[in-house]
Amino acid sequence: MELKGISGIGLSSAFPLSKTTASDTMVEGAGKFFKELVSKVNDLSQQSDQAIQKLATGENRNLHETMIAVEKASISFLFMSQVRNKAMEAYQEVMRMSV
Repeated sequence: MELKGISGIGLSSAFPLSKTTASDTMVEGAGKFFKELVSKVNDLSQQSDQAIQKLATGENRNLHETMIAVEKASISFLFMSQVRNKAMEAYQEVMRMSV
C-alpha cells in the first residue's frame, strides 16, 4: 500500500521560515557586541604597548601617562574576560534547562 501526501499542505506552508528571526537578530547583536568589545580592548592594548615603547626610547618622559595607558588596557581586558565568563555561565545555565 502506497501513501501519498496531500499536495499543498505541509509544515513548510503552515510554518513558513523567514529569513531573519528574533534569535538570529539576537545572535547577530551579541556577535557584533563581542566583536566591538574585543576590538576596543585590542586598541587599548596596542596604545599601551606604544606608550611603553615611547617611554623606553625616551620619546615620552611622562611615566604617569604610560601607567594610565597600561592600567586602562589591563582593566578593559579584565572587564572583557568577566563579560565572557558571564556569557558562558548563562549559556551553560540555558543548556542545563529541561524542555
